[in-house]
Amino acid sequence: MVTTIWTLSIILLGLSFVSILFIVLKRKEPNKDFSAVTLRIKTWWGMFVVFCMATLFNPAVSLLSLMILCFFGLKEYFSMMKTRKADRRLFLWSYLAIPLQFYWIYIGWYGMFIVFIPVYVFLFLPLPRLIGKGTSGFLRSVSSTQWGLMLMVFGLSHLAYYQFATPEYGANLVLFLVVLTQINDVVHYLISIYLGKRKVVPSANPSITWEGFIGAAFITTIISYFIYSYLTPLDLTFGILSGVLISLSGFFGSLTISVLKRDLLIGDNEKLNTLKKSYLTRVDSLTYTSPVFFHVIRYFFDFM
Repeated sequence: MVTTIWTLSIILLGLSFVSILFIVLKRKEPNKDFSAVTLRIKTWWGMFVVFCMATLFNPAVSLLSLMILCFFGLKEYFSMMKTRKADRRLFLWSYLAIPLQFYWIYIGWYGMFIVFIPVYVFLFLPLPRLIGKGTSGFLRSVSSTQWGLMLMVFGLSHLAYYQFATPEYGANLVLFLVVLTQINDVVHYLISIYLGKRKVVPSANPSITWEGFIGAAFITTIISYFIYSYLTPLDLTFGILSGVLISLSGFFGSLTISVLKRDLLIGDNEKLNTLKKSYLTRVDSLTYTSPVFFHVIRYFFDFM
């Protein structure tokens, strides 16, 4: 707990410094557009509050805060979909899956936690759509909804299971994961904007470049080397590999959701531009890094 408090204190000081620096820059250059930076800073503060609750308080508070995180992530995802009246019941069932998924975490039922959404929800999710009127767009609406549940609920819910899988190290592992994921995202964004030339998928997200990916992977791995011994019980090999793993999975998460958003919002450029500034954009990497890091560590280490 002492290590967690020190780490959160350092993050608080860092965020405070960046916020003050940004205020000074805005006053010096009032005509410059800082909207993208403003959004990122606000999002970091919001995530800081959420993960303070998820790491400092008892598991019940942690579950509640992360359940809210999943709810808003799924809500924003659904706002991208072109829906019909028949889809409303489908969405209702999806929202009801969130408390059930977190209930399995609360009672420590790992077997149900790991198969509930990928198996049972997948099999029974079409029922409300079948019962509804009409079959037009059935496959697209059901499959798109399942994608949302897998990413925003199943993927992100792993953040809550760390503390139940290993009460001694869970909070610090979550902090380690989130810090590295956010550093990877920020470094990737900055390198891509200022140095990036080779875009990975220019039609979906021009901010994702190969230069950004390589630079972010290198810096994330270096930072992982310096902080793993303070926040995790991992050995040196996995301390270094964790940076590589988180950087790689975060890259795929960001890339996948960028392409997914572009596909869902074809022909709706106004909503696409709005969602570029959305909450969903800030947690896209975590939908991949959370489950990947969890299962790799659980496979190789007994404390999980």
